Amino acid sequence: MITVLDPARPAPDLRPFKELSNDTLTRRIQEIRAAMGRRLLILGHHYQQDEVIALADLRGDSYQLSALAAAEEQCRAIAFCGVHFMAETADILANRPERVERRGGERVTVVLPDIKAGCSMADMAGIDQVEDCWEQLAEVIDVEQVMPVTYVNSAAGLKAFCGRHGGIVCTSSNARAVLEWSFARRRRVLFFPDQHLGRNTARTMGIPLDEMPIWNPRESELGGNSRDAILRSRVLLWKGHCSVHQMFTAQHVAQFREKYPGIKILVHPECMMEVVDRADTIGSTSRIIQAVEKAPPGSKWAIGTELHLVQRLKHEHPDQEIHFLSPMVCMCATMHRIDLPHLCWSLENLVAGTPVNVVRVDDETARFALEALKRMLEVK
Repeated sequence: MITVLDPARPAPDLRPFKELSNDTLTRRIQEIRAAMGRRLLILGHHYQQDEVIALADLRGDSYQLSALAAAEEQCRAIAFCGVHFMAETADILANRPERVERRGGERVTVVLPDIKAGCSMADMAGIDQVEDCWEQLAEVIDVEQVMPVTYVNSAAGLKAFCGRHGGIVCTSSNARAVLEWSFARRRRVLFFPDQHLGRNTARTMGIPLDEMPIWNPRESELGGNSRDAILRSRVLLWKGHCSVHQMFTAQHVAQFREKYPGIKILVHPECMMEVVDRADTIGSTSRIIQAVEKAPPGSKWAIGTELHLVQRLKHEHPDQEIHFLSPMVCMCATMHRIDLPHLCWSLENLVAGTPVNVVRVDDETARFALEALKRMLEVK
């Protein structure tokens, strides 16, 4: 869950910060970084705005950032420039019981500069909906033979659900390894909240589409499926998606191939199956970055992932021709909420001893979520 340190506090008036120039905001943030030293870590997700990324101590994807920050022995405060589930994961990992004990009972404070920076995909699967799904499945099949798998892009409560039921977390990098681990232990997988990552990954393992029914939480009976479909299933896909990656279409791929002969299509596995099937390379955010970094000068790419990352790659690799795989602006609007005014405001409150937008996962949820995360780390 997300806990604001003082729930009674009125919504912040950021107008004084928004009236400041980027240079002034940057200077004030840098002063706080200098004062706190290694006790403070500013984490910047790849989808962040350039002026925010420039101030990040660590840059990466959601899980990578949390794991790196948790490993920093001197860190006592994290400002996560990302979205809510990322800050939750940082809190879970940084404040593992053994870490808190080693710090003499001191917790790492995790703040989200804008508490409204959420994730539409994560919000498509609520814990009540998942528990209802589990209960309905139990009426048709043996749920002891169903492995719950949640994408890391999910709320802490869903990770805890997996932890309680012997399940596991996956990232876009290790989704296949996690599914293989799951099938080695149980007959079926319930995969949430992103249907596209689940479908695209399972297809690489030879699982046919007719064994991957979609569970729609808005349908009152079996997620809109027949009993036969549930009985026949191997992977039950949650009806959720990333609003950014679902914007890319097969038509966009065809248009780029026609206009730029020899161009390579590079997409994230959160894209729809029709896009992934027509791409040259499919990979996580890290793999997309690595593919461009390793490519020779003159390479031509059309990249299907978040706009800020594509624009940054284009700027950092001027010797390559890099295009955004959509004629429309397609950015993570909730990630975009984190800006210099919010970051400066949250850090100045932090250094003043009045932290705002503190994200803390309750102990029981954190304990079971950590179990699911630990299982993920054991998967090779």
